[in-house]
Amino acid sequence: MNTDINQLSVNTIRNLTLDAVQSARHGHLGMPLGAAPLGYTLWRYFLKINPKDSEWFDRDRFVLSAGHGSMLLYALLHLSGFPLSIKDIKQFRQLHSLTPGHPEYGKTAGVDASTGPLGQGFAMGVGMAIAEAHLADRFNKPNFQVINHYTFVISGDGDLEEGVCQEAASLAGNLGLNKLIVLWDANKVTSDADLTASNTENELQKFAAMNWNTIEVKDGNNCLEIYNAIAEAKRCSDRPTLIKVNTIIGYGSTLQGTHAIHSDPVSSQEAEHMKKQFGFANKEDFYIPKEVKVWFKAVKERGFQAEQAWLDLKEKYSDKFPKLGQQLEQIITNQLTLPDFHNIKVEGKIATRAASGKVLNDVYSQYPILIGGSGDLGTSNKTTVTDKFFMSKHRFQGPNIYFGIREFSMAAIANGLTLHGGLRGYTGTFLVFSDYMRSAIRQAAIMNVPTIFIFTHDSLYVGQDGPTHQPVEQLMSLRAMPNITVFRAADNNEVKAAWQVALSSTKTPTAIILNRQPVPQLAGSDLDKAKMGAYIISEATNNNPSGIIIATGSEVSLGIEVQTLLAQKGVFVRVVSMPSWELFSKQSHEYQLKVLPDNIMNRMSIELGSTLGWQQYVGMNGIRMGYDHFGESAPADDIIKMIDFNSKHAAHLYLNHFQNKN
Repeated sequence: MNTDINQLSVNTIRNLTLDAVQSARHGHLGMPLGAAPLGYTLWRYFLKINPKDSEWFDRDRFVLSAGHGSMLLYALLHLSGFPLSIKDIKQFRQLHSLTPGHPEYGKTAGVDASTGPLGQGFAMGVGMAIAEAHLADRFNKPNFQVINHYTFVISGDGDLEEGVCQEAASLAGNLGLNKLIVLWDANKVTSDADLTASNTENELQKFAAMNWNTIEVKDGNNCLEIYNAIAEAKRCSDRPTLIKVNTIIGYGSTLQGTHAIHSDPVSSQEAEHMKKQFGFANKEDFYIPKEVKVWFKAVKERGFQAEQAWLDLKEKYSDKFPKLGQQLEQIITNQLTLPDFHNIKVEGKIATRAASGKVLNDVYSQYPILIGGSGDLGTSNKTTVTDKFFMSKHRFQGPNIYFGIREFSMAAIANGLTLHGGLRGYTGTFLVFSDYMRSAIRQAAIMNVPTIFIFTHDSLYVGQDGPTHQPVEQLMSLRAMPNITVFRAADNNEVKAAWQVALSSTKTPTAIILNRQPVPQLAGSDLDKAKMGAYIISEATNNNPSGIIIATGSEVSLGIEVQTLLAQKGVFVRVVSMPSWELFSKQSHEYQLKVLPDNIMNRMSIELGSTLGWQQYVGMNGIRMGYDHFGESAPADDIIKMIDFNSKHAAHLYLNHFQNKN
């Protein structure tokens, strides 16, 4: 290796980082300065990417899990020839720039995942590696390795402290994901103090115990040592690899090796000192030596040749295996046709979770890109594709994953599965445990990634498992999140609508909310109308309603019972099923007024959970029938009786409230 050009390239990355942070007057200097040699060595010598086609399918995936060190990635993207100019670098952390404070998927070419919340990038990398292993097992044939790429992750000390990272690492080791290589920027410093203030574990031994191959680079400034470590990792055929690279945070600063250089700009005197250390004294800001620009052209040339070779291989593969070739092409280009959900047979009085399981299996038989499972609750969540095996070490073709009791990492891994391309990740657990997953669900929404989150056991009907397992506020919490579709289905037809909405989405994750107890198939339910978010499921018998009952999920049938009781008293109301607030809000104003006319002010919502938020639909003078307290441990029927959550009580509330008001 040419040590002179390597050192000049590394120092160029460091200098760009310094200039960008100083210009923005904000940002993280420490990590990029220390990790520049490992980032450089990976990108210049190993990473299989084509800057001219940043999304080609068999490229290596790269995730900067330590996303606060974003300038390391931006410098590498610019030097490698991605469409990220020096002008963009100069706009670091500015409004609407291509160089935001943390990497953002979909905004900057070459960014494979939005990172920043520590640990999640690591977990998304595990998801990407699972996707590669799954597709390779399905499609590769001898001499035709059409799916053959690595997932590289750069993580820091903070990443490895996060529980989500440890959860994901455990699963990755259990699955033996040998195409996953994590480079650990071990600078032994966190934001507030030295790492030893919070962690003195031997991480290499811990990862080895989780069935990881472990390698240590003693000198993080030695590009040759880093090169040899990555080459060794790629030779490992049965386990993922963690490479500990001992680095010095804020290298080149008088503050190097301390938490004082973790973030924020430095004084002008200190910046001048650092530039001298890097060999860039008296150079204009954002200076890049010509020889570095020439040296980095190899990344683009290597990537272009790799993609051309892959395209040629794929063409020959399709000639030899036409059916597989066609399906692979459809998966890569997202051209598989969704089934006709009207033809999916789900009948009888069953729980919506059971209906969802039937839909999932019918859909997969025609649309085999779904891949996922549950947090050890597959039999309860009905998230298993039957007659297909579960993934295990060296056996990845099946679509089912034993995530184990790891809800947070399950959600982040599913995001990685979806981000990889060609597949749609989905998860399942009880609604109450969405709290564990919330940050990863939020990441999906921010990234515009259509991951599917299935939540069952959606109310106090969970019963004897008690208040720890009975969701009350979770449904409203999910609705409060931007860019997510929350769909609480009332019966079989609405379950089919939920799945169609989820699978048709390209930029929005979907939370499908399902119940535990059997519910009737409702006479007025309609798959197509349900996709509008709200619709008239039962009109007033006199076709001239004086009031409206709005309900969701299992409470829609209760609302229809209330409608019948009120009619017996000469009060005629309309019942609206509202499975999705978000979808309803996207409909035309005319449609919204058709379902909820302005002139009908007597309104009541029925949903067995928090009543917060229903004011927007029933008004401040409307009735919000729900439950704003934690539950009890008892048989479900006893709980429902205790809180008087029944049609008779609902009708009484309606009559008492609106008769007195009027």
